[in-house]
Parts: sequence; C-alpha cells; structure tokens
Amino acid sequence: MSIGDIAWLMLGGSLSGFLAGLLGIGGGVILVPLMILIFGRLGFNENVLMHMAIATGMASVLFTTSSAVIAHQKRRNINWKLVISLSPGLVLGAVIGGGKFFDVINGAWLSLGFSIFMLYSSTQMILNRSPHAARGLPGAFGLFAFGVLTGVIASLLGAGGAFITVPFMIWCNIKPHNAMANSSGLGFPIAASSTLGYIYGGWGNSSLPEYSLGYVYVPALLCIVITSILAAPLGARVVNKLEAPRLKRIFGCTLFLVALFMLNESRKAFGY
Repeated sequence: MSIGDIAWLMLGGSLSGFLAGLLGIGGGVILVPLMILIFGRLGFNENVLMHMAIATGMASVLFTTSSAVIAHQKRRNINWKLVISLSPGLVLGAVIGGGKFFDVINGAWLSLGFSIFMLYSSTQMILNRSPHAARGLPGAFGLFAFGVLTGVIASLLGAGGAFITVPFMIWCNIKPHNAMANSSGLGFPIAASSTLGYIYGGWGNSSLPEYSLGYVYVPALLCIVITSILAAPLGARVVNKLEAPRLKRIFGCTLFLVALFMLNESRKAFGY
C-alpha cells in the first residue's frame, strides 16, 4: 500500500471509531466502501475484493466496539441484560453468515443487500417515526430469533448490526441514546463470531493477496485500528450532549449516504 492508502485508511478508522462511539455503528458501513476503492486500486482479484472489504471492516469492529463499550459503560448507558439476551442468537447467526455461506455469496448481491438494508434503516431514522407507546421488547424466543437473523445479515454485509439493532430497539421504545450504546455492546459478539468465520471461509483461497488471514487483509486492519480505538471514546462523550431526534437523524443521514454509494457499486457489479 502507498502512503496515501495508509492515510485514507487511518482517516477512515478515525471516522468509523467516532461514529461507533456516537451512533453504535461498528465501522463496517463506513469502511467497506473505502476499502472497495483502495483494494480495487491495488488490483485485488474482483472475485474476492468485496469479501475482503467486508471481512476486514468487520474485523476492525472487534477493536472499535471494545473501545466504545468501555466509554459508554463509564456513563452507564448500556443495558447489559438486553445485550446478554441477544448475544447467543447473534453469535449463532454470525457464525452461519460468516462461514462457508459467506464464501459462496456473489459480491454483487452482497453490495445490493448492503444498500437495501441501509436505505430502509436510514429512512426510519430520518423520518423520526415514534413507536407505539405500549410496545416493548419481545420475549426470550423473540430476542433469540431476532439475534440469529441480525447475526446472519450483519456478517454477510460486514457491519456490526447497528443498522438493524438500533431501529429495532427504538421501535421497542428504548431511548435512542441507550439503543446506540447497547448496539456498541452487541457489536463485539457479532464481530468476533463473523471474523472467525471469515478466516475459516477464506483459508487457503489462492485468489487472496499476501498478508491475508482468510478474507481479512491484515495491513489494512492495522491502519484502521490504530486510529479507530482512539476516536471511539470521543463519540461516546458527544452522544449524551445531543437531543434524541437530532441523534436519530444524524444516524439516518449517515446510513443513507453509505447506502447510495453501495447501491452504485452493486449497479456497476451487475454491469448496468
């Protein structure tokens, strides 16, 4: 990689870390588009380029969310009972999505799926729709089923799951500040399980470049992590100073911009 590539990855790490602390976004939604551009410029094989961008972005979530969780815990914004209830399903889903299932999914379809979910989530946040006052969280089975579905989708798209979990928790009448803090806690089990699946699924693939650990491109990961873990506490510090409607719209606008980029990438991948 050139000095310019390293600088862009470190800048992306700073932004993803700040947004992880602020909005509970693990970083994949920001980093995947950036790495698509950089890996394409480096000439990586098109058959694995999307998989590598997603896997490397998710691997960075391991470090970014850990830093964000520590910062949120100091402010006691995380509902650990809810995090623990959702985690078993998230882990199972992430293992399913990040393993061989991820290995056989076409990169163009991954891009399209990524953009569709981003557009849906961003619309919900921007419109600031208020949930029914009597609505609450589902029971144990409902949380487990939701966790499995979220884990599969998140691991396939390389995101920490905030684009699903935050709208879900707000829909269940959890305050936006707490929903985004909880999402940081949920990002770690998704990232850990998915990353193991990416490593296993890509192990021995001859199309992967040097210094790859499965689908994870280690040099890019190191550049991102150096800055993301420093920026995450800053975002967590800012989140408590923002009003809920503004916080939701910031979240929605961020996802909307990323969705447009990914939709364009999927269009090009399909040859239109």
